[in-house]
This record gives sequence, C-alpha cells and structure tokens, in this order.
Amino acid sequence: MMNSSRPLRFKQPSRLPSFGETGIENEQVLTLVFESISWDIHTICAVSSVSRRFCAIARRVLWRSLCVHRAPGMAAALSGSDPSGRIDGGWQALAKLMFFCGGGESTRSPGHFASESRFSKTSGRFFLPKNCRGDLLYVSDPCEHEAVGGGGDEHLGVFRGVFREFMRSKTRQCLVRRQAELEEKVRCPYCGGRVWSMKAARLVPKSAARRLGSRDGGLEFYVCVNGHLHGTCWLIPLSSDEDERDFDGEEDDDSDDFLRR
Repeated sequence: MMNSSRPLRFKQPSRLPSFGETGIENEQVLTLVFESISWDIHTICAVSSVSRRFCAIARRVLWRSLCVHRAPGMAAALSGSDPSGRIDGGWQALAKLMFFCGGGESTRSPGHFASESRFSKTSGRFFLPKNCRGDLLYVSDPCEHEAVGGGGDEHLGVFRGVFREFMRSKTRQCLVRRQAELEEKVRCPYCGGRVWSMKAARLVPKSAARRLGSRDGGLEFYVCVNGHLHGTCWLIPLSSDEDERDFDGEEDDDSDDFLRR
C-alpha cells in the first residue's frame, strides 16, 4: 500500500541525466529538430530553460542559427567581418531584439513578442547624424501602442534597432568626443548594458521623426554599449495625400528583413 504521508519528489531540470553526444543533447540533433519547426523562438526559449546544458547549447548554436535562418541578410551584415560569427552583445540578445517589443511606461501593453517586424538599414540612415552616415544601423518599423489616458486618440510607437560593430562606429566616437554620460536609471532591454540617451547627447536628427511619422520633439531613443537601440515616439496620423520623403531621395533597399513570430 502506498504511504500517503511521504512527500512527492520531482527532479529539478538541472539534474536531468546527460545523454552525452548520442541523445537529444547532441547539437546536430537539436539543429535538425529546430530546422523542422522553422526555428520557432518560443520552443527555443522553452528548451534553453530545461537545463544548464541546453542553455549552453542555445547560447553556442541555437540563437545564432535562429537569427541566420529568420533574418539572413541582417545576420550576415552584422557578423560578416568576423569569421567566428560573433557579434556585439551576443546572438541571444539579437534574437530577443528581433522578435520582442519592449513596450513602454506610457502604453497600455507591456513588453511582448511582436507578431511581425520589419528591420531596415534604409530606415537606420534616418537615425544617423550627417557625420555618422558611414555606420550601418538596422531599425524596425514602430510597434503601435495605445497611450495610457489618451482616450484612444494618442498612440506611442515603440521601435528598436542594432548597429554593426558599434565599438568601431562613428556614432560611438561622437558620443565619446562629446563626453556624453551613460544613463543611471535606464538599461538596455536586450542585453542589460548601460545606455546613452541620444536626445540628451543632441544626436537625434530631425529625419528620424519624419521617418517614423512623429511630431517634432516627440521622439526619444537610447543606444547601449553593445550597439542595441530602443526608443519611443508619439505618432501623428498622416493624411492620405501626404507623401513620405525618403532620405536623400533614396528608395528602400531590397535587403530588409521581414520577420514573423
């Protein structure tokens, strides 16, 4: 007869038995599994939380493969000069940036997985001051959120982006030259690094607000030490006869990446 007084015991994830290189913990096996489900980010998140070994495999292989599979052009542009395939801040942070909208304090919805996102280096050029336009920056279209207390009439756009080789960028050189101070209370939502306020550094070009459809002075964004960008803008409705003017007359290039969750 079962002794009902004995407590039930469950094994913790970190104590799962190891199957070495012949079981599900084999990197090649996991790669084949995730290829079959189109690198679903929710499944990778779940698997990486199972055990320390799975977490290590995700950091070493899965996050990078996810980015390369879901946004090949963007991943290649960000890592092309490094034969080891490393990027500033790591692939896990980039994967989160690709699929996760951080929300905002002034919105009704907190951070969430975005159902779809488009990242554009053409849009990124609108965020670069004139003397920094040699940098490569990808920026997403804004994710629209209803503002708290706005009565449904005011909407906040939440956007994100990433620099290539930020440590060598002209943007970082400009921040250092201006002796811009790192923010005390704001951290990067993707890697946890410290950030600069581009508004405080007076490095927000007017073209950025125009690109996002935001009123003057209604845009704020931050760049972290690893080159991740996040920000918000107050959106204004555009009339049907208003034409969007592209930077220096350029058309959007065809190398942008459109991501679906």
